[in-house]
Amino acid sequence: MARRNHFLIVINSMIAALFFTLHCIGCTAAVRGSSNGDGKGQWQLLLDNTEVVAMHMTLTHHNTVIIFDQTEAGPSGHRLRRRYNGTRCDQRRDDLTDSSCYAHSVEYDISGNKLRPLRLSTDTWCSSGSFLSNGTLLQTGGHGSGAQGIRYFSPCGGNDNCDWRESRQSLADDRWYASSLLLPDEDRVIVVGGRRVFTYEFIPRQYSDEGSFDFPFLRNTHQRSEGGNNLYPFLHICPDGRLFIFANRDSILFNYKENRVVKHFPRIPGDGSRNYPSSGSSVILPLHYTNGFEKAEVMVCGGAASGAYSAAGDGRFLKGLSSCGRMVITGNRHKWNMENMPGPRLLCDMLLLPTGDVLIINGAKRGAGGWNNARNASLEPYLYHPNKTVGKRFSVLKSTRIPRMYHSSAILLPDGRVLVAGGNPHNRYVFENVAYPTELRLQAFVPDYMGSQHHQFRPTNVTIHDVHNDIYGVRYGGEFNVSFWLGSKPSNAVEFSAYAPPFTSHSISMNQRLLRLRCKSLVRGQDGWVVAVLEAPPSPSVAPAGYYLLTVVNGGIPSLSQWIRILQISGGRP
Repeated sequence: MARRNHFLIVINSMIAALFFTLHCIGCTAAVRGSSNGDGKGQWQLLLDNTEVVAMHMTLTHHNTVIIFDQTEAGPSGHRLRRRYNGTRCDQRRDDLTDSSCYAHSVEYDISGNKLRPLRLSTDTWCSSGSFLSNGTLLQTGGHGSGAQGIRYFSPCGGNDNCDWRESRQSLADDRWYASSLLLPDEDRVIVVGGRRVFTYEFIPRQYSDEGSFDFPFLRNTHQRSEGGNNLYPFLHICPDGRLFIFANRDSILFNYKENRVVKHFPRIPGDGSRNYPSSGSSVILPLHYTNGFEKAEVMVCGGAASGAYSAAGDGRFLKGLSSCGRMVITGNRHKWNMENMPGPRLLCDMLLLPTGDVLIINGAKRGAGGWNNARNASLEPYLYHPNKTVGKRFSVLKSTRIPRMYHSSAILLPDGRVLVAGGNPHNRYVFENVAYPTELRLQAFVPDYMGSQHHQFRPTNVTIHDVHNDIYGVRYGGEFNVSFWLGSKPSNAVEFSAYAPPFTSHSISMNQRLLRLRCKSLVRGQDGWVVAVLEAPPSPSVAPAGYYLLTVVNGGIPSLSQWIRILQISGGRP
């Protein structure tokens, strides 16, 4: 009700003032501004100790971050008083080294910059995750006791009333180094691959005795002597609901409803491999309302040279790949368009920013994934501008002093910063006498567009008016209103982005997706308040139901993001 009253106050104040209405393609009511900085961003040190390695990291719609490691890494930075079975952890030598006497997962409160320990009872080493439409994290697989595990985390705003829950159900196959993806179907997830596992399966099962499905594509792309090179396959949903799946160097269009490969795409040019342990990364570039969300293009960057994994085992660290490939995966004409990053990179994260640019961060220049298999940390993030001309798309950003190697991760935050954590190329927490010690410091990279020199152009007080007949959220194809304050005179273009935050691990950002939404009209009053009428995405194939970050981008300067829920057709409360 408060949100509705706020909206009415805004409308009334605008009617009382002189105003003009802009019918817009992209909403033309923005301002130009120039940065007084160097354009390379800044780094912040947030915490000296996250207590656990951020092997996996994800953002919840309560503005907290779930961070977790494997459970068999020995002592972490947070010792427990009791094990999960209730027995006490005392000062005996066995207890001091017992993994079960330590936390291996924490929840990070962004606004409070503080942690609280969470309890994991099965091993999540190299696992996967997807958010369901109600904001619950469905977390799958791992190693040993957790290889067939299914876990849930339902965020509750940083208080102590929520924790990990182990499902009584289990996966059909071991899922170590598997990928997961939320499907357009209502709250259905596909889990693909795993170490020496060439199958996929669904959660939930459609019928009680459903098992896994054979997937020859994974068997055909597997390189046994190189650790697989097709683990953590890249998964993206096409706008028609079919799946783009990339493993090693090859990719297919897959109809999961019919268990059928629709087409094989061209092999990405060049030597080397892209998936774990070669550990390149991938995004699906922003989907846009101007073409009806019908065009989809993927991008794959970095990876390891041919033979890099076995060479690293012999102490030789081969130079990583510098190349990136882009390919349109819709339509009937497919070709990889290749270009080079400023330098070689693997073990990196690729994140979509509200501007539509791609941030490439973390990683190494030589070697491969795995224990102590990489050297020469990549300290400088790269920024990629997809819409610029070839040769002008990459820029090099400000360097960090903290290496982020194997088992590091990065995610975008609602305030526009990028949270960076983790790094541990050892099977235990090791802090001395090694090339790259276990890294527990927590950082934020602040892109240039979030600098104070841009505040005068930044949309503020963004409010989403999405309450209709006591249903919280927006329906596919429906209209909703967004109000914000913009103190400067109109000029260029205001854009509206909806972003599905990823589950990140091992250079793969599962379920990451960014959409440019249609603005049907925009009203700006002389008092600076603006109301835009936006149109929600047309279908779950374009945007699977769930929580998204909505951002107003004014001439390249984003607002702070606000959560919006895209509802299943049936609707309902969060």
